[in-house]
Amino acid sequence: MSELLEKTKTKRAKIGVVGLGYVGLPLALEFVRSGYCVTGIDKSKERVEFLNKGKSYVIDIRDEDIAQFVEKGLLHVTDDASVLSSLDVINVCVPTPLTKTKDPDMSYIINVGREIKKYMHRNQLFILESTTYPGTTEELVQPMLEEGGLKAGKDFYLAFSPERIDPGNKRYSIKNVPKIVGGVTQQCTDLACTLYSQIIETIVPVSSPKVAEMVKLLENTFRSVNIALVNEIAIMSEKLGIDVWEVIDAAKTKPFGFMSFYPGPGLGGHCIPIDPLYLSWVAKKNGFELRFIALADQINSAMPEFVVEKITDALNSVEKSVKGSNIHILGIAYKRDVNDVRESPALEIMNILRLKGAKVTYTDPYIPEIDSQELSIKSKPLSKEFLSKIDCSVIVTDHSNFNYDLIVSHSKLIVDTRNALKGINKKHIVRL
Repeated sequence: MSELLEKTKTKRAKIGVVGLGYVGLPLALEFVRSGYCVTGIDKSKERVEFLNKGKSYVIDIRDEDIAQFVEKGLLHVTDDASVLSSLDVINVCVPTPLTKTKDPDMSYIINVGREIKKYMHRNQLFILESTTYPGTTEELVQPMLEEGGLKAGKDFYLAFSPERIDPGNKRYSIKNVPKIVGGVTQQCTDLACTLYSQIIETIVPVSSPKVAEMVKLLENTFRSVNIALVNEIAIMSEKLGIDVWEVIDAAKTKPFGFMSFYPGPGLGGHCIPIDPLYLSWVAKKNGFELRFIALADQINSAMPEFVVEKITDALNSVEKSVKGSNIHILGIAYKRDVNDVRESPALEIMNILRLKGAKVTYTDPYIPEIDSQELSIKSKPLSKEFLSKIDCSVIVTDHSNFNYDLIVSHSKLIVDTRNALKGINKKHIVRL
């Protein structure tokens, strides 16, 4: 361990990052900025080609950030897994989605584990960052890596450290968000903490990988449950004729005991809709039912239908039906100012409206087109002429670069699911 520890401190350790998506690519660049030579590994030839040309596909990363490090030879990108044999540290940042039955899909982690096993050797540090259920590192990854006879904590080192990336967040980045680290032994924890302390301001060691895995799930389950609560309050407030946005703004003036969450059209992204179900799954395996999570999932999953009801009611108020109406969706990314549509509620809203006979279009400055089995459509540029032909405009994602003055002035009817038009009181605006 002493040799690897010294190489880590002096930044002579060769770092590898497997999976160059929204998590892996920013992590690889942070290591490079701190003085390490980094190898990025991704099975997508398209991604590898993009990066080697100095092009970025992650919205928080500029092309020049990639180009300068590739040109200097500090960042090497490949789809060849054999480079794993030349690395000292390997960070695994692959997707962990759910199956159709909402069970954890471990196939990405298993496939990476198999590749690592082929090329691993003594005195390497492996860190899993992919969000997963408690027990994955010690019950799935560790036995796989030990099949060749090497032992974790003795011959190689293994830890779990959950990613805490928030795409589009200008205030918090990898560097200033505290890093949770849990190793399978104390030496593993110490080594991983030393590594991350070279690039991150605050390191928070915990007693085991299982604790670290649970931390990430708790964080996002907390958000999911509270968003579900405020979504239900929004539905009730409508029945009572109360503006839920005004209620929240007033409640958050209390300096203690209240944290503001906001209603919306549904959950999206790679974390909040998925992570609580990982926790629910492992609970069931251990004979326990997490009822809060099940209820929160039920409420949040029903929000796209509720938005469609709001659109239907809004159209009815001007003597129009959904069928045959031109309905324009403003923003289809899962959150403001990102180019990611994973689990986005906008896609479900669009599909429901299409099934009801509406003519659906969309505008999103970050998503030029959608091309899937369910939908193939391109983003429309906004103009006075275009908006005047639309029966109902629906703000699903409140991108900061939308021209809201144009939208308000030239839309016949607006359903605002994000309170993007806060303070604008017009008869043709309907809020969630």
